[in-house]
Amino acid sequence: MKLTALPIFVKLAGRPVILIGSGEAAEAKHRLLVRAGAAIVGEDAQASLAIVASDDPEPIVARLRSRGVLVNTVDRADLCDFTLPAIVERDPVLVAVGTGGVSAGLAAAIRQKLEAELPADLGETARALHAARPELRTRFPDIAERRRAIGAALAEGLGSDVVARLRDPQAARLERFTLISADPDDLTLRQARALAQAERVYHLPAVPTAILNRARADAPRIACAAPPEAPGPGLSVWLEIAE
Repeated sequence: MKLTALPIFVKLAGRPVILIGSGEAAEAKHRLLVRAGAAIVGEDAQASLAIVASDDPEPIVARLRSRGVLVNTVDRADLCDFTLPAIVERDPVLVAVGTGGVSAGLAAAIRQKLEAELPADLGETARALHAARPELRTRFPDIAERRRAIGAALAEGLGSDVVARLRDPQAARLERFTLISADPDDLTLRQARALAQAERVYHLPAVPTAILNRARADAPRIACAAPPEAPGPGLSVWLEIAE
């Protein structure tokens, strides 16, 4: 399938970017460029990128394109050489959601969903994996085996304890979840993955069977008032349901 655009991350720190326009849309782009460390300049300056927020953008875009400048035109997908995605930031992890300028509202809604799904310490996970590179290369000298091991560990959760899981895959771990509804379709991605991976599921008696059925078939379901202090080797899940 042909890509409508190539997603890339451009480092703008100290680099000039042309910003033309005024009003709320231009101010929002100004804030974004400042966060990226760009040097914001006017139309006559030398730059490779430009953002135009104007009621009459066509002549401005034509002048910029004639100089080889790539242009983003606010609310005019037909006048965009590049688009600015909705962003989820977990420094150094950066997730970008784009719709090719078709629907900024849809991109924003997807961003909001990802904000809720991705753990706040995802950046710490990235840094932990980076710091553990030499150790992981020694433990898993074959690159394919290393990728499989890291992928399996991350499938159990994106927390910064992933390196500890790679060191001892049988170490006891307990994931705690408070469910917002009795509908299994309301499970978050993280909850669904944990249930699929868990060695055992501890739960309050009120947790419905429809939810428990999302766990792997051979994982025992253990109804109790609270999870045990020693849940057993591997991943265990504790489930309760909000009242």
